[in-house]
Amino acid sequence: MIELRPFESLGAANHGWLDAHHHFSFAAYHDPARVHWGSLRVWNDDTIQAGTGFPTHPHNDMEIITYVRKGAITHRDSMGNEGRTEAGDVQVMSAGTGVRHSEYNLEETETTLFQIWIIPDTRGGEPGWGARQFPRGERSGAFIPLASGMEGDGDKAQGALPIRADARVLGATVKAGDCVTYRPRSAGRHLYLVPATGKVRVGDVEAKARDGIAITAMDEVSVTALEDAELVLVDAA
Repeated sequence: MIELRPFESLGAANHGWLDAHHHFSFAAYHDPARVHWGSLRVWNDDTIQAGTGFPTHPHNDMEIITYVRKGAITHRDSMGNEGRTEAGDVQVMSAGTGVRHSEYNLEETETTLFQIWIIPDTRGGEPGWGARQFPRGERSGAFIPLASGMEGDGDKAQGALPIRADARVLGATVKAGDCVTYRPRSAGRHLYLVPATGKVRVGDVEAKARDGIAITAMDEVSVTALEDAELVLVDAA
């Protein structure tokens, strides 16, 4: 199954400082057909104005992955962590038993990012945070694991940030006319693909930048770039 979820069909809330688009039910937006996709619970497409951000607030029992598309985000949390994550890079927060954090755009221009939440395999556990650079050039023509809790696939050896879920977040860049493939561990996995930039085709479905493609019951997924594209893919149980 391949289901296109056009950007224009997403839930949306513009708060001035934050322009948010929700691939799944979130806050005041609720669509019973889009509550989650397997253990993938949230995929928010956020534009954060310069000098603004999310003030300190709590989370628990969620794996929160932030993929910065443009600009940078500065993180601070109750564990004493602080870090600045730039465009193309990734940060992960395992909320565990509970953590408080803030996320601010301290830059002079707007920041755009994907915020992805994945339901952990088990509740509780000590909270944690980490970030890492993932140069776009090192993802050319192949899906590279950015964050993963899947065992036996060599993701840790490739530098993927750890999460506590049977899931992985991957990134790729593809030149127009080229194709990139991905093989999930089984056809029953829940895949969700979003082009951060560019236009792509999966099977008979064409998607433009920021559209979502929900995929399941496939042994192999082939993505053809109709334009130069930057891809983010979640493989979830």
